[in-house]
Amino acid sequence: MTYRRLPFDQYFIDTSEDFQKTGRVRAKIEYIGVEYTCDPEKHPIEHLLGIRHEVNYAFWYDEERDVIQIHFQKTNSKSDWFANIFEFASKYYDAFPFEGELVTLRVHRGWGDMYKAIKHIIRDQWQALHLAHPQAETEIIGWSLGSGQAMLCCQDLNYNFGIRPYLYTYGSVRPFKARPTERALLERYLNSICRKCCNFANRNDIVTYLPPFPGFRMILRREIGREAISLGKLLNPKLYHTSYHMKELYRRPKHRGENQAQDTGL
Repeated sequence: MTYRRLPFDQYFIDTSEDFQKTGRVRAKIEYIGVEYTCDPEKHPIEHLLGIRHEVNYAFWYDEERDVIQIHFQKTNSKSDWFANIFEFASKYYDAFPFEGELVTLRVHRGWGDMYKAIKHIIRDQWQALHLAHPQAETEIIGWSLGSGQAMLCCQDLNYNFGIRPYLYTYGSVRPFKARPTERALLERYLNSICRKCCNFANRNDIVTYLPPFPGFRMILRREIGREAISLGKLLNPKLYHTSYHMKELYRRPKHRGENQAQDTGL
């Protein structure tokens, strides 16, 4: 079956649990929560405060399109904010070969620890669905915190199974970290791991610039939104971080002679 994607705004509505109450969610997504604790030596503050984390994900098989979907939930608890804010980069994978060179994958530690807590579950559930539907494509989807998990999942499934999923994220964070001498190589590697990478970032969405430190990056940032960037708008995440349900964000302006605006995605 030829792959057929949904409209970009629909992926956001589904994954955001219809945050804007549009009434267009296809089905209620039942997230599964997995609790985990962090290494006390690497996370002494969290260990002292007795903080337990939870990561939330969902699998969905779309029979009509023959697609396996993996969803990751947004920030959902106070403990998620510790993972978001109080952690910095650490080594995630030992060096591995790519294009005749060695890539050392470094990620934001909080988000990396979160995905590590469920990576074997994700792999097992994906394999089970893949065995049942061997021709199905895989879509990985997330918003906000979930975008970071989606990108790490994409890298994980590509690295371990050789698949190249379709990746759709919204209000996307920057989970990967590169040293200055490795940035070009890392970008080529990250751009190679998915069949189509659409990590949508409204230029006035402050979350898409986090962490705000040099070297952090997402996979192939797709900047959307026609409004000029400004400090006032960046300080309004209530609007710019939650408005990815608006179809017009994904269309480029018409040019003379065109009948309609064009979808920016594929």
